[in-house]
Formats: sequence, structure tokens, C-alpha cells
Amino acid sequence: MKPKITNHPMYTLLREGKITEFNARFKTGEKPELSNYDFRSVDLRGIEVAGMDFRGSYFRQADLRGVDLSQCNLEGASIHGTKISGTLFPKEL
Repeated sequence: MKPKITNHPMYTLLREGKITEFNARFKTGEKPELSNYDFRSVDLRGIEVAGMDFRGSYFRQADLRGVDLSQCNLEGASIHGTKISGTLFPKEL
């Protein structure tokens, strides 16, 4: 499946680097479905996404440094060339 680029409001926040606003909305219960999305070259440092489903997502050249993904579903996600120093991954990986 080809990774998606859409106009979903929460996805747009991430693509525009508005991590603080995304986190605030996520904490209030707004939990978007982001499986199979294209996060190529997106800086996601500081994102708080416990329990998020990122199955099949494309993170090539994204910046995930220091992000806690330990409770996320990353089945089939691509992290080729991704900056991952300090990133916590699910134990299955």
C-alpha cells in the first residue's frame, strides 16, 4: 500500500511541525488514525503518541530522536534513514 498524504487536521499539524498543538489535541482525546501515512522527512521530536497505530507508515529521513514509540503499533512501518537516537521502540522490534 502506498503511504498517504492527506488534509487530515492532525496529520497536517505534524507535517507543519506543530508538535505542541498536536500533543495538546491528542491528550484531550483526539486520536487520529495514522496507519499507512507518509512522514517522510518530518521532524517528530517531542511527539507524545502512546498507543498510536502507525502500521505501514513511511518514516524515511524523519526525525524520531527521543520519541517514545514503545506503546505504538509499527508493524510494516519503514524507518530507512530515520534519525532514531534515543527512540524507544516496541519490545517486538
